[in-house]
Amino acid sequence: MRAKTPSESRTVMTDLVLPSETNPLNNLFGGELLARMDRAASISARRHSRRITVTASVNHVAFNRAVPLGSVVTVEASVSRAFKTSMEIFIDVWIEDRFTGERTKANEAIYTFVAVDDTGKPTEVPPLEPETDLEKERYAAALRRKQLSLVLAGKMKPADATELKALFTS
Repeated sequence: MRAKTPSESRTVMTDLVLPSETNPLNNLFGGELLARMDRAASISARRHSRRITVTASVNHVAFNRAVPLGSVVTVEASVSRAFKTSMEIFIDVWIEDRFTGERTKANEAIYTFVAVDDTGKPTEVPPLEPETDLEKERYAAALRRKQLSLVLAGKMKPADATELKALFTS
């Protein structure tokens, strides 16, 4: 199976924040942003695997900045690491200033998707070859995040979490 790069899965979705999507403070509902991120991540996972993909987990979401009514919001997603049947998708959310066009990073998230066949059975995905420094950093961190998740779920013994141990030992 041919390895792919994160750029091959890159998905960019840009939209406007409308009044029906805001809370009483006139900021985008968190759930609305989660849905937008899930859609972008789904497309990214599908582009990488060329399979049906399903959300396995939302590993991390940081709502660092409110997204005001009328904002232009861009959600950028790409595969940060591919495992046997799962893919970690890193998502960056940007707000564009209406007057200057300057973009500011507002939020980020990490989702995990699994590729499945027509019967819903997990199926293998291509490996990922990161190219840029940021892609390499996210790729390396993905294995630590996966091991931590497995340890916390009781599916991996802490002693077997080699990447995590390496953080604390020299």
